Parts: sequence; structure tokens; C-alpha cells
Amino acid sequence: MEMESIARQSKAAAIQLAAAGTDAKNRALANIARALESQTAAIQAANQADLERAAREQLAAPLLKRLRFDAAKIAEACAGLRSLIDLDDPVGATLGATALDDSLTLYRVSRPIGVIGVIFESRPDALVQISSLCLKSGNAVLLKGGSEAAGTNRILAEIIDQAGREAGIPDGWLHLMETRADVAALLEMDAFIDLIIPRGSNDFVRHIMDNTRIPVLGHADGICHVYLDRSADPEMARRIAVDSKTQYVAVCNAAETLLVHAAVAGPLLPALKADLEARGVDIRGCPRTADIIPVAPATEADWHTEYLDLVVSVRVVDSLDAAIAHINRYGSGHTDVIVTADRERALRFMDRVDTADVFVNCSSRFSDGFRFGLGAEVGISTNKIHARGPVGLEGLLIYQWRLVGDGQIVADYSGPEGRAFKHERLDKDFEI
Repeated sequence: MEMESIARQSKAAAIQLAAAGTDAKNRALANIARALESQTAAIQAANQADLERAAREQLAAPLLKRLRFDAAKIAEACAGLRSLIDLDDPVGATLGATALDDSLTLYRVSRPIGVIGVIFESRPDALVQISSLCLKSGNAVLLKGGSEAAGTNRILAEIIDQAGREAGIPDGWLHLMETRADVAALLEMDAFIDLIIPRGSNDFVRHIMDNTRIPVLGHADGICHVYLDRSADPEMARRIAVDSKTQYVAVCNAAETLLVHAAVAGPLLPALKADLEARGVDIRGCPRTADIIPVAPATEADWHTEYLDLVVSVRVVDSLDAAIAHINRYGSGHTDVIVTADRERALRFMDRVDTADVFVNCSSRFSDGFRFGLGAEVGISTNKIHARGPVGLEGLLIYQWRLVGDGQIVADYSGPEGRAFKHERLDKDFEI
């Protein structure tokens, strides 16, 4: 089927899906979870073939790790589907209500965006998360995964699409794109596609933005920082730094740079070096870091790099403001952390760091839609409009204004003798 026909079908499905009831969507999610569980062996076989091909093609180790979709990850994906069922339906909620006058009430009601195109990396579990979030939020979805995961993505899309349709979800609600030509054609379908979410490098996201009229919700690099302040508890600082870097390195919310206040660098860096090297981390440091611990020299490029690997860059800074300045210069606006016992310094950090997610005294790895209670995520947005940070169900919604009257006309409110508007704010639970 050509791309325009797919886009038209998706648009028609999105209109139907926007009106689907909560029970229907939850039944579909449950059916998808059962279908994935029943076909675990087939999914694993497809994934193993992808892994073997990727190994022959010498796919980078971090991407190879992301590609693996074994029984444990399938079970985790199904658990995520069932947790999504337990969440309230986000569609149709009254976000605000205003009485313009007697029997003339304005409502702001949550609605699906429509048709969403998502271009993502080599993680097959992302396909499950994205499609299920779109279903629950009433959106049709066009998916394009990495070519290295082609076989796994194909079987997952077939299972999810069929299980959804068997449960009453409209035909065409999910499509899988498999070629670059499909993506190029998608970018021209602004009459049918409402939003594109690209997950990848800054260059890739910029390419998408420069080649489409469709709104783009950019998920760019994850150059995340952990700043160990002068008042940081040493044990806490080490635990948070190590977890942020090593708990799972091949993800965008893993820390890539550690900033250490000069007042604590002397006693803290040797212990931190031992902790990191025990986990296989290669440390690159600024000259001041190298004066304290033996490390490879960090270059200017290191501060700009998302390693997605067991590598970290370290810089010693003289002040909180110097740490903030470094993050605002080199960071990607994803997730940045301060470890400190000083509440005022924590607040200053949060107020001045230009980032989607800013944390105090906890790991950067908490930057995740599931951990936030958002029902997983389609990505983490570094944009400053519509949605920012982990994009879960609420990030896949927009709103509609609904005005309900009783015969009123604008002429009644015009001129010197016209009626005055009340503009009385009502409780948001006030339903139509």
C-alpha cells in the first residue's frame, strides 16, 4: 500500500479511535498482552535472527544491547500493558469550565492529537510502549523502527495490530513503515499526519524538522549531568553518580558528565574513580581532575558527547554557578542532577538549569515515563511547547473547546446595552 493510502486510512481510524470508550481500549490492551505472551517463542526467534545479523554487521555494542528482546523483556512489556489498563482514561476529561453567562458554559476537554508518526531506535520494547500509549490515548500511529530490528518489529506490529482489531479497535489504527522511502513520504503527509516524534541524535531530529511541515516533538541526545555540590554527602554522591552512569548505560537518561565542586573533589574523586572502574567505566577528565586522579584527558568533544557506553567525562568546577553554566552550554536539555545538602543551592540549581527534568539527590535514571507514573513513554521531549520531559499519555493529548448554550447569540452581548459576560470559573469536575 502506498504511503498516501496508509495515511488516509490512519486518519479515518484516528477519528473512530478518538471516540472509543475506555472499556474497549482496555480490552484491546489486555488482548495485546495475551497475544504477546502466547507468541513469546516466535518473537524471540525473530529477535535472535536480528541479533545475529546485527552482530555480523558489527552493530555498536550499546545498540546491540538495546536490540535484545528476550523473554524477560517481553514479560516486562506485557506488565507495562496491564499497568496502562489500570490508569484512568485521559480522553474526554474536563480540564476547565467557565460560565460565560447563565446556561452558556465553556469547557476545555482533553482530546487525542490524531495520527502520530514515531521514528525510533533499535529497541523493540519501544514499539510495544509507543503503540499501547497511542491506543490508550485514542491516537492512530505510524511506526518506523531501526532496520537492525526489522524482523522483531515486524512480528510485534503484526501481533499488536491484529490483537487490537480483534478487540474492536478500527482497522488502520497501526501501521509499520520499513524503509527510508516510507519516512520521506511520511514527511510530506501534512494533510493526514498530526505529529511526528523522532527519537535519535540531534542531527537526525534536525533533519526531520527541516524536511516537513508537520509539527515535530523532538527527542534529541541525552547529554545528562550529575553535579556533586560542596555540601553533598559523600556516600550519597557516589551512589547517585554510579547509578546514573552504570545502572543501564545504553539509554538517554544515563549520565555522561560528572561535575564535582572543587571543595570536595580531593577526597571524593579517588573513591568515585574506584567505584566507577570497578564497573568497567572509562573515565576522561579535565586537567584539574587529572591532578587528583590518573585519567585520560577529556577533550572539548567529550563535553558534547552522548556515550551510551561505559565512558564518563569529569570536570572540577569552582562554584554552583560554574556547574550551571557548563550544563546550559553543553547539555541537551534532557535530565540534570544536583547532589547537595543545601536546600537553597538545590533551588538555585533547579531555577537556573535549562532542562526538561531536573533532580535533587536522586539518580538521573528516574527520568522515565513509567517511573513517573505516566504509563511508559513514547520518548523524552526536550521541546518547550506542548509536552516536555517524558511524553506519556498526557503528552499525546491536546484539548478541544466546547461551548454549550441555550439559544444565545453574540448580538445579545454587543453594544452599550449588551449583556455582560460573567466569566465565572467553575470546578473542573463540572461536566457537560
